[in-house]
Amino acid sequence: MSNEYRAKVFKSGNSVALRLPKALGLKEGTEMVVREERDHYEFAPVVRDDRLDLASVWGKCPGLAPRSAEERAFEPSPRAWDDPDWTGWGAEADR
Repeated sequence: MSNEYRAKVFKSGNSVALRLPKALGLKEGTEMVVREERDHYEFAPVVRDDRLDLASVWGKCPGLAPRSAEERAFEPSPRAWDDPDWTGWGAEADR
């Protein structure tokens, strides 16, 4: 079952706007996607991405600071295959 509402187009600056009835329950400022079909228009709220936005958090946590080049530098850890006496993975399992 669908409800039918009447809405009115009006001039708003250099654009036109559609005044929608309060009964639709839309909140002011809701961003909408409008699709133009052959003989009508369809509109729906924009689907929001659920990813975490850290922009509002950045700078509020003292530990969240960019690392300096010295802090990012590291010594590579020794690798088994760098050892001249290393004979391969199978030899490690046989010990």
